[in-house]
Amino acid sequence: MASGYELARRYRRLGHAVIAATLLGGLVLTAASQKLAGDRALEAVRASAGETLALQQETLTGILEKYRLLPPLLSRRADIVSVFERPWAGDNRSTARDKAIEIAGFSGAKDVAFADAEGRIFASARGIFDNSSVHESTLFEAANQGRLGRETMALNENERAYVFASAVRLDNQSKGVIAVYVRFDQIEATWSLSTNPIVVTGADGIIFLGNREDWQLRRLKSGADPILAPVNVAGGVYDLPGGGRVVEASRNLPLLNWTLHVLADHTPVDAARRNAIIIAVLAAALAGIVAWFLFQRRAALEQRLRRDRASALRLERLVRDRTAELSASNFSLEREVEVRTEAEAQLRRTQSELIQAAKLAALGQMSATLSHEYNQPLAAIRTYADNAGQLLQRGQPEAAQDTLRRISGLVDRMSELSRTLLAFARKPGTTVYDVQLGPVVGEALMLVGPRAKRAGVTIRRGDLDGSLTVRAGRVRLTQVVVNLVNNAIDALSGIGSDRVTREPQITIGAKRDGTTTRLIVEDNGPGIAEARPDQLFEPFYSTKGVGEGIGIGLSIVYSIVRDFGGTIDVGVSRAGGALFVINLVSADADSATVLEEAGE
Repeated sequence: MASGYELARRYRRLGHAVIAATLLGGLVLTAASQKLAGDRALEAVRASAGETLALQQETLTGILEKYRLLPPLLSRRADIVSVFERPWAGDNRSTARDKAIEIAGFSGAKDVAFADAEGRIFASARGIFDNSSVHESTLFEAANQGRLGRETMALNENERAYVFASAVRLDNQSKGVIAVYVRFDQIEATWSLSTNPIVVTGADGIIFLGNREDWQLRRLKSGADPILAPVNVAGGVYDLPGGGRVVEASRNLPLLNWTLHVLADHTPVDAARRNAIIIAVLAAALAGIVAWFLFQRRAALEQRLRRDRASALRLERLVRDRTAELSASNFSLEREVEVRTEAEAQLRRTQSELIQAAKLAALGQMSATLSHEYNQPLAAIRTYADNAGQLLQRGQPEAAQDTLRRISGLVDRMSELSRTLLAFARKPGTTVYDVQLGPVVGEALMLVGPRAKRAGVTIRRGDLDGSLTVRAGRVRLTQVVVNLVNNAIDALSGIGSDRVTREPQITIGAKRDGTTTRLIVEDNGPGIAEARPDQLFEPFYSTKGVGEGIGIGLSIVYSIVRDFGGTIDVGVSRAGGALFVINLVSADADSATVLEEAGE
C-alpha cells in the first residue's frame, strides 16, 4: 500500500494534469467557437448587406430610368427644334429659357440646358451648369453619334448631377444638344433613412452620391486620404475614421460606370465572437469542475479506504482528518451563502430588465403586421411614381402634381410610424413626471392598430380630454396600454379562451376624479371569470396555450403602475368582457410643466 506522501504526490500530479487539460481544452474550444461564430455572423451581415444593396440598386436605377427617355422625346418636338435654328438670337434665347424652365418644372429635373452645335450652352432653366461646356464632355460626342449621352457631373459637393443628353437634328444635321440634369437629393433623401452608410463611387473611386454628407467627393478605399482603412480586404471588413468597423458589399453598375456600396455594421460579428468566447469559457470551466469533482471524489474514496485499514492507534489522526473535512464543509457553506446572495442580486437586476424585454417581445410580435403596413405604402409609392411619369409624358401636369402629393402623404405616414416605433423601443428610465394621457394612448394605438385591424378587432377611443395629465413615464405608460390592448386582442381572437368573439370591440377611455385619473380599457370578449384577481398579476400565470404567451404581460403592467404610485382594478365590462381600470395620480397642470417629448 502506498504511503501517505506517495499518495499525495500522485494526486498532486493528477490535479496538475486536470488543470492543464482544462486550460488547453478551453483555449482550443474558445478559438474554434470564436472563429465559427464569427464566420457565421459575418455571413449573416453580408447577406443582409446584399439584400440592402439589391434594394437600393433598384431604387437608384428606377429614379434614373424616369429621366432617360426625356431628352430623345424633347429633341423631336417641333417647338424645341425651332429654338436651335437661331440659338444665340436674343428673343430666341428668351424663348428657349422659358421652355427649359417649363420642362424642368414639370419633370422635376435639377436643370435643363440647350447647347448649340459647338457644345456651348445658350439657354438653361436654372443656370447651374452654364459654365461647363457640353462640348468638353463625352455627352456631345455620344449625342452627335445618335446615341443617348450620359455622364456624371460634379462641380462641387453641393452641385452634383447625372446628365442625359440627346442631339437635335434638322435636315439630317446636328443643330445642338438637349441636356437634362437629374438631381441626386431625392436619392440621398431616400438613403438617409438607412442607418448603414450607402455611397456611389465613380470609375476613379471618388464618392459623389451617398447618405453621408461629410464623405462627398472623397476617396472611399484607395488613393490619398481614403475613408475606409482595410482590416480584412478579402472579407470586405474595414475600419471607419473615428472608430467603428463595417462590412462592405458592393455591386458594379456597368451601364452607369458606377459602383454602389453598402457598409453594414460589424458590431453583430464582434458580439457573436464575444458571446462564443463566453460560452466556450463557461463550457470549459464546467468540464474542469466536473473533472475536478471526480478527481476529488476518487481521492476521498482512497483516503477512506486507508482510514478503514488504519488501526485504533491512528484514531487521533482520523479525528484530525475529520476536523479538517468539517472545516472544508464550513468553508463550502460560506461559499454557498455568498453564491446565493449573488444570485439574489442577479435576480433583482434581471427583474429590472424584464419590462424592457417584454416591450421588445411585444415589438417583435407586431413586426409582421407592421411590415405589411410598410409594404402597402411602398408599393403605392412605386405605382404613383410610375403614373406621375406617364402623366408628365402625356402633358397632364396637374394630375401628376396630385399623384406626387399622394406620394408625399404616404412618406409622412411611414415616417410617423417609424418615429413611434423608435420611441417605443428605447429603454425607459425610472423618472416619474407629468405626462398627458391623450398622446400616450395615441402612440399605443398606432403600435397595436395594425394588429387589431388584421384580427378584425374594432378599437373605440373615448373622449380623452387634453387636460388629463398624470404622474407617470411616457414610454412605460405606453407599454401599459400596449400590453392591455394586446391581451384584449388575444382574448377576442380566441387565444387563451374557448371561443372567438363576434364583432369584437375594445373601448379605451379616461376620466378624472379629484386627485385620481382613471384609465379604462374594456372589451366584449369572454372575460376573466376563471381566474382569481390575485393570480392575474403573478409572473408566468397564463391561460394561453404553449407558444401563445408566457404570462408576464399583466405582471409587468402591475409593476409599472405600482412604480407610478397607482393601482389596478379588475372587473367585468358592460358587454360582459374584461374590464381593467388603471388608477393614476393626477398631475396639477397649472403648476407643473408637462413633459410630452421627454425621453425616459
